[in-house]
Order: sequence, then C-alpha cells, then structure tokens
Amino acid sequence: MKENDSALKRDLKSIGTKDLFILFRDDRDLEIRNELIKRHMYITEILAKKYINKGIEYEDIYQVASLGLIYAIERFDVDKGFEFSSFATPTIIGEIKKYFRDKGWSVRVPRRIQELSKKINMAKAKLQQDLQRIPKVSDIALYLNVSEEEVIEAMEASQVYTPKSLDVTYDASGDDKDIQLQDIIGRDDKTFDTIENKDFINMCLKKLNEVEIKIVNDRFFDNKTQIQVAEELNVSQMTVSRMEKKIIKKFRKELSKLNEI
Repeated sequence: MKENDSALKRDLKSIGTKDLFILFRDDRDLEIRNELIKRHMYITEILAKKYINKGIEYEDIYQVASLGLIYAIERFDVDKGFEFSSFATPTIIGEIKKYFRDKGWSVRVPRRIQELSKKINMAKAKLQQDLQRIPKVSDIALYLNVSEEEVIEAMEASQVYTPKSLDVTYDASGDDKDIQLQDIIGRDDKTFDTIENKDFINMCLKKLNEVEIKIVNDRFFDNKTQIQVAEELNVSQMTVSRMEKKIIKKFRKELSKLNEI
C-alpha cells in the first residue's frame, strides 16, 4: 500500500480531489496539502472579493481568506460525505470576519460596542423598511432592547471604522482654494504640557523644605551627581539617595491627587 501511495504522490494532478483528501488524511503530507490548496483557491478569491471596499485592503483580506482555506483543508473529514466547498466557505468567512472584528477599526473599540454597531446597522435597515422612514435613535433602542445612550455610543464609535484621509478636500466657501482636512484638524499644543508640568513642579516644591529643594535643583536641573550633592550638604551619598527617593514619592503622591480630580 505504501508503494502505491508513493506512486500516487508523484503524479498528484492526476488524482481526484476526494482521493487526494484521503491521502492527506492518512499521512498529512505538505505536498498533498499544497495541491489541495491550489485546487480550491478559487473559493478564497470569490469570498475575499465580497469584502472589497469595506475599509481593509483586498490583499490583506485575500491573505486571511487563504489562511482560512488552509484551516479548512486540515480540518476537513472526507468520510462524512460533505462537499469540501460547503465546509470551507463558513470557515473562510469566519476568519475574514474575525480579522475585520480585530483589525478593521482604526481605533481600538470594545468588542461590546463593535457587536452592537453591527446590530444597529441591521436594525436600521429592518426598521426603515417596516416604518417607511428613517428610524430614530429611540426606535433602534426599543427594537434592540438597549438604552438610547448605548445606541448613540455605538453609532459614534462606528465612525472610526473607516478613517478619513487627511488629504480629503473640502470646498471653502468664499475662498479661492479648497481646504484639506489636515489644514483644519486640531493639533496638540506642546506648550500646554510644558506649562502644566512647570505649574505642577512649582506646586510640589512649595511643600518641600530647603534641603529637599536643593536636592531637586542640583540633581534634576543642574545634573549634579549624588556624590557632589552629598559633599555640599556634608552628608553621605546614601543619605542623598534616600532623600531623593522620599522626594520622588512625594511628587508621585501629589500627581495621584491631581489625577483624581
């Protein structure tokens, strides 16, 4: 039997798909698996194309679908009598949807919100047909048995699913030229951080004694070593180290209070 199997492997293209699956089941040979992949890549291509223009590059979707095909081939039980395409399709689609669920949002959104967003999209289509008008937030909330706040939260979160390019152009009314999104989007002002940090340090320094203030200035502003500071204070380097840790602890305590506000 082994000699027959070896002969069959040498001419895989001439073997029927069912017999090929039986061979793969028996010895899990990678060469046989690769042949099965080649024969069924059309399924991957068909399913991947259904997700074009959904916010993720087609090449990425195709790769995920191909991985799903491999999983399906490895898990397929030819003895159960099912068509492989019927078995592979939900497996591949499952991998694609999982990828969209994990990677398709430009900002990390809780799984609960992602799932609710999907339900809202389906509910809007159903309610618009039933009500013959665009459903209100209250209609969707009632239909899904959730609060209006949850519906609004999910609808706002869905805006990050497909981010807008900074090159998007808007018509500037009363102006000769259009405006790009990157020209009007807000930016963080580093000056604010500098001012906040300075205010915080000054506030903390007011709660330190003269020796502690000297240690802060010498160590963190004048870049002196602990040994240099110790010599100036006529104490041991270990004493300076302990005082430094004590000062940092005070700063952290003040910062924790600030974060609680």
